[in-house]
Amino acid sequence: MTDNTKQTQSEQPELTQQELTEQIRIRREKLAQLQSEGQNPFEKTKFDVTKHSDEVKKEFEALENQDVAIAGRLMSKRVMGKASFCNIQDRNGTIQSYVSRNDIGDENYAAFKKFDIGDIVGIKGFVFKTKTGEISVHAKEVTLLSKSLQVLPEKFHGLKDQELRYRQRYIDLIVNPEVKDTFMKRSAIIKEIRNFLDNRGFLEVETPVLQSISGGAAARPFITHHNAMDIDMYLRIALELPLKRLIVGGFERVYEIGRVFRNEGISIRHNPEFTLLEVYQAFTDYEGMMDLTEDLFRTVAQNVLGTTKIQYGGHELDLGQKFARITMIDAVKQYSGIDFDQVANTEEAKKLAKEHNIAFEDRHEKGDILSFFFEEYVEKNLIQPTFIIDYPIEISPLSKKKADKAGFTERFELFIVGREYGNAYSELNDPIDQKERFLKQEALRAAGDEEANMIDNDFITALEYGMPPTGGLGIGIDRMVMLLTEAVSIRDVLLFPAMKPLDK
Repeated sequence: MTDNTKQTQSEQPELTQQELTEQIRIRREKLAQLQSEGQNPFEKTKFDVTKHSDEVKKEFEALENQDVAIAGRLMSKRVMGKASFCNIQDRNGTIQSYVSRNDIGDENYAAFKKFDIGDIVGIKGFVFKTKTGEISVHAKEVTLLSKSLQVLPEKFHGLKDQELRYRQRYIDLIVNPEVKDTFMKRSAIIKEIRNFLDNRGFLEVETPVLQSISGGAAARPFITHHNAMDIDMYLRIALELPLKRLIVGGFERVYEIGRVFRNEGISIRHNPEFTLLEVYQAFTDYEGMMDLTEDLFRTVAQNVLGTTKIQYGGHELDLGQKFARITMIDAVKQYSGIDFDQVANTEEAKKLAKEHNIAFEDRHEKGDILSFFFEEYVEKNLIQPTFIIDYPIEISPLSKKKADKAGFTERFELFIVGREYGNAYSELNDPIDQKERFLKQEALRAAGDEEANMIDNDFITALEYGMPPTGGLGIGIDRMVMLLTEAVSIRDVLLFPAMKPLDK
């Protein structure tokens, strides 16, 4: 018995639109014929799969000559008179099957020859190895489980249109196996994050997606309306404020992994809805959160990838090494030559901004200008994992002030290859200070800043009951997955990214 299955769609020329339309018509005629004969494949309701492709290959020694049942999508077929070879793709890979007229009968073999690439089939037979050494299933029974009425992109040309790949992810997953691998890794990453936190005594919780007040981050929210209560509501932009209420209530370690929504632009780093991890731990501070963050990245990489050394954007990164820690002021001084410790006030900061062509608005203060210099001069240079610490109070409305440095807070962000991967701080637990900062944010909203925080009076009340010293952390799951899978765009790690309708 020879292994002769190398002819696949990849060897065929790319179809013209006319040829594609004709093939679709023929497939529908085949379906109609099957239905007229009482063999409607869509009436099939069950097929008991006993093994997947990878299991058959891994367990070959135990399974040789043993019966198995496999099922999946027909990806290639080579008909050779009385016998044929085909390849079936299931969730874990592909496996070859040998189908002969002598084994399944004349009528069934004739039906098999009419199967189309893309059809879903079930095969029962015994495991064997061909003369060329390929592990295969020798079919005793072949069943058409679902008819494919569309034509898959042939593999040589493939599904290369990026926008079409995102719009029709189901096709992308069928014809580009590496895409499926990315999303399997994504699932493994999230599982390891949960394991990491659960093993450290954190409790996973769920908080509302619909909120009457948009808070916890500087972002423009999506607005909807609740008819029964006749009030506008917001899709959450962060998980922070409800989780900190739980710290007040006595849960000392909590976390949530959930979707958040920000009505902002779309780019290779941004999607209107994304997955966020937020973690809160009582009786620690931002330094404790730095230790936790570093350990989290290192542990997840090791457990999912088997190594802490990864490649991204042409850079070799080592998550196993101690992450660097540098203040925002020192980082700006290092890369721009400007020491903001020597900048006396907002007027001097604005003057420096003009001299260096840094854009700002009249409402911006010294701390805002410092952050603009950071974005311009520093971010792109932070390749290896680096914690930027001690952020100005103007851009940190929920962070605790630094006791030894006026105008700054105990906050950090984690940067890798020039991108921010985490944001954390020692949580502000002074209700009086928090109310003052909320009022300032409200003034900024009134002045036209749609990203400024709203006043959350109930959260202030919660703080008045007393919140222990607490460290908080937020990590964008999608960006973390991008890092660990070498994905260029956030759309490559979202199964269904936001897309503009085709008629717009």
